Amino acid sequence: MGQTNCNLKGLSHLFIACSDAISERLTTQRRLQDAGEPECSISGLRILVVLGSWRGAEVGFSKRGREINCFVTRRRLAAARKAARRAVAGRPSAPARINRYDAAMKFVVLLFVPTLVFAQSAASWTAAEDHRNMMDQLGIKALRPGPSGNENAPNHANYDEATANPYPNLPDPLTLKNGKKVATAKMWWDQRRPEIVEDFEREVVGRVPKNAPAIQWTVTNTAGTTVGTYAVQAKKIVGHADNSAYPDINVDIQMALVVPAGAKGPLPVMMMFGSGLMPGEVPPGRAGGPGRGPAPAPPPGSDAPSTQQLIADGWGYVSISPASVQADSGAGLRKGIIGLANHGQPRKPEDWGALRAWAWGASRALDYLETDKSVDAKKVGIEGVSRYGKAALITMAFDTRFAVVLVGSSGEGGAKLHRRNWGEAVENLTGSGEYHWMAGNFLKYGASEATFGSKTPGDLPVDAHELIALCAPRPTFISYGVPEKGDAKWLDHQGSYMAAIAAGPVFKLLGAKDLGKSADYKSEKMPAVNVSMLEGQLAWRQHDGGHTDGPNWKYFIPWADKNLGHASQLAQ
Repeated sequence: MGQTNCNLKGLSHLFIACSDAISERLTTQRRLQDAGEPECSISGLRILVVLGSWRGAEVGFSKRGREINCFVTRRRLAAARKAARRAVAGRPSAPARINRYDAAMKFVVLLFVPTLVFAQSAASWTAAEDHRNMMDQLGIKALRPGPSGNENAPNHANYDEATANPYPNLPDPLTLKNGKKVATAKMWWDQRRPEIVEDFEREVVGRVPKNAPAIQWTVTNTAGTTVGTYAVQAKKIVGHADNSAYPDINVDIQMALVVPAGAKGPLPVMMMFGSGLMPGEVPPGRAGGPGRGPAPAPPPGSDAPSTQQLIADGWGYVSISPASVQADSGAGLRKGIIGLANHGQPRKPEDWGALRAWAWGASRALDYLETDKSVDAKKVGIEGVSRYGKAALITMAFDTRFAVVLVGSSGEGGAKLHRRNWGEAVENLTGSGEYHWMAGNFLKYGASEATFGSKTPGDLPVDAHELIALCAPRPTFISYGVPEKGDAKWLDHQGSYMAAIAAGPVFKLLGAKDLGKSADYKSEKMPAVNVSMLEGQLAWRQHDGGHTDGPNWKYFIPWADKNLGHASQLAQ
């Protein structure tokens, strides 16, 4: 391993302060592999101080060839000088002074460990480094590996119901932390709901920071176009995040608003996590993009796209790009809206993850829709599939302005119970591939060895049924497909149905109708495929398609019309 140069800034002042305590200039050169070098570990980075020219403050660090910028607070410089002077007191011979200087430097490096921030460039920051950084902040030495989705792998996921419920008892959404039962809607809104929100923010999805940037929305393009055979009016709208406090990061949220042409009065609108593009607008290199011809038509006999069904029924829709809010990777956590709020620094354990950031972006889009006269802002819904199904559920749970939600194939981190041992597990979400969706604190529940011991999913203070309960009494539609068509067993359809059942008592308390079953989530089994449970404000339907909510839109739209009091255009 070769020596790497550093941009020292404040750290150089520390070395100069130490050198000022020595009456003559001492020089020596050592290799990284030499024994006896001052050594410490900070945020998972192995740091080896290489003694060089003290006046020039030449120092090297080993870090896989990447530059590391080091910063030190000035308030401890006086302490550093005193430590160095004590170490070299007596002015011994040069070799002895070098040895004592080594001791002084080791002491000073350890002294400054709490105040050092190693600000490696965000451009070269990897998910593995960020994941390790969070583990170190939490005192986690080892995480349990998540199961494999490959059923032939030695560590394949469990698909045996006999062992699927190792933590069978869920937290009661209608019992306060002091043990008192929630008996009224007022107790729910004033006491229990805030408790659940706090637990989710602290331990699961993270907190939106108080300094989250303001968004300035601008309509950048308008066009009359078509969706299927329907004439529409489209707007391209960009939301610029105020980055005056940290200009190095730029965030422009991309969304498009589409409404039927000639619509009279404000319309209900369905916001969908997607491309953020207007109809016919495609990014280069995608289907329908330059040089690749038009996008293929849906197969004969298949349902019309959701956008066409919405326009036909007299709805508008919004496509919002979650990627324009926050990257879907751990390496991106020092960029995007999370990085902007943190001024390019790594997250703290309670900071928001990507799911909460995407939900925040949807809320800021709703801010804009509240100003648009073509939109009935009291009838705006939210929709997503897979990871964006998780984000849609979180959006609905935390922002009570949203009127309705369609949660598509959301699985672990969405409608599936964390406590279930079936398919994707908590340990998959605490691994380096998916941890960025969650708050840093969520890693604790996958820890096998840590300063706090270990934790399991059974230690979580909340679970998915309470996330669904936070949506009550607003209309909430849980959608899945079938494994045979690609909606994998990995998603745990039964575990999600159990969560919906367990959320039911909150809907009923607030005057809404649940799934019409008992509240016994341990014994209730999900209905057969294509059996609709759409009589209440809490709805469930497993269609016979794949990893999509497409086949359920023709059921969702009339159900939403009924619940929101919207007169379908198809009936006129």
